[in-house]
Amino acid sequence: MDNQDFIPVTVICQHYNVEVSFVDALHEFNLIEFEQIETERYIPAHQLSEVEKIVRLHNELHINAEGLDAVLHLLQKIETMQKEISLLKGKLSVYE
Repeated sequence: MDNQDFIPVTVICQHYNVEVSFVDALHEFNLIEFEQIETERYIPAHQLSEVEKIVRLHNELHINAEGLDAVLHLLQKIETMQKEISLLKGKLSVYE
């Protein structure tokens, strides 16, 4: 394991001032993944921006893990729909 590719959960919790139980709840809802090596858990570095978004929603809007699951699902659907709209606009412009 390359240390630059993973960040310890404890470091994430200290940096963002969240409890380890919050990270556990995020993992239970499959909002984040982590690797367990011996007794330490690590979050892949590529997920850091997603973790930041989740923590910001949690801290600023006081959304719990269950609510975060719903919000992130809806945001993903919106993003998919926006991509589909862009694709359809491109196809429509051919006929104009």
